[in-house]
Amino acid sequence: MIARPLLIAAALLALTVAPAAAQSRSEPIAVPTLRASITVADDIVRVGDLIDNAGSAGSIAIYRAPDLGTTGTLPVAQVLNVLRTHQVIGVDTRELKEITVTRLARTIDNKEIEQQVSRALEGRHGLGRAGNIALTFDRDPGDIRLEATNTGTMQPVSVRYDARSTRFDVTFEIGNDAGTAPYKMRLTGTAIETIEAAVLTRSVERGDVLKASDVTIERRPKADIGNDAATRDGTIGMQMRRQVRAGQALRVADMAKPDLVTRDQNVTLIYRTAGIYLTIRGKAIDGGAEGDVVNVMNLQSKRSISGVVTGRGEVSISVATPRAAPDADATSSISAPVKLSSVAPNAE
Repeated sequence: MIARPLLIAAALLALTVAPAAAQSRSEPIAVPTLRASITVADDIVRVGDLIDNAGSAGSIAIYRAPDLGTTGTLPVAQVLNVLRTHQVIGVDTRELKEITVTRLARTIDNKEIEQQVSRALEGRHGLGRAGNIALTFDRDPGDIRLEATNTGTMQPVSVRYDARSTRFDVTFEIGNDAGTAPYKMRLTGTAIETIEAAVLTRSVERGDVLKASDVTIERRPKADIGNDAATRDGTIGMQMRRQVRAGQALRVADMAKPDLVTRDQNVTLIYRTAGIYLTIRGKAIDGGAEGDVVNVMNLQSKRSISGVVTGRGEVSISVATPRAAPDADATSSISAPVKLSSVAPNAE
């Protein structure tokens, strides 16, 4: 009587176990497979980085990653030996000979570093715009590589500048997405404000008139030139007031408008008045540039007259147009006072 229920229970158990076993045999088991190339964000390479379907062994650290922003290779035979020591076997190598490992990084190049330092110093102690600041670092920062998780912007947390010595000391912080401490970067050196200056390509003498080929544009320290720096457009066609060497920056005071009339030069005198245009020959007593007032001798009358230089070898003389005298009767009738007399009563 007791054996019959046990047989029934055993039969039921067989019915439930058999399908499960059959299902497990029908489903393929995932085979660990090597990857041809991988990228890692930190300094450790784990089993799960190298192998698909690594299972519980995926978190095991087995290699040190390459340097930031660089790529290295691992021989497959060496990788398999290391995996066996961690009981990872039966790996499908896909007939690979080596695995490429790249370590991610954030690169901040030298140009970006200079821009950030200039922006931090902009407007401090007389320094002008960031784009006009020239930097010299005590140590060339070059291109800086950071962990890929350092995605924050360069935030200046300490900025010092001495206008007398022109030295700067700037510290930046760069935030980390991983929640670790921010990366700190300290940079020191000198900073000066520069301006665009017109620089001579050849030595010139007093009285030379500048051509386009005589002048180029360079950035020079503002302190060396001051606020009198000449622009290139403002130098072409100007006449030198003094001798200046090649490579020297030009100041506005170094130049003047070219003399269109020179002393003792034969010039054309032009008389202009209402409805009349008359020219006559003259001789300049003074020299002058356009717009200057000079004295000229009328070669016919031998009299000296003044005129304005209006062109090369040309002096204009304006004759004032006389005003018409006001009519005496009209003026007296308008402006003469009128005397009113009172009328006595009973005048009749």
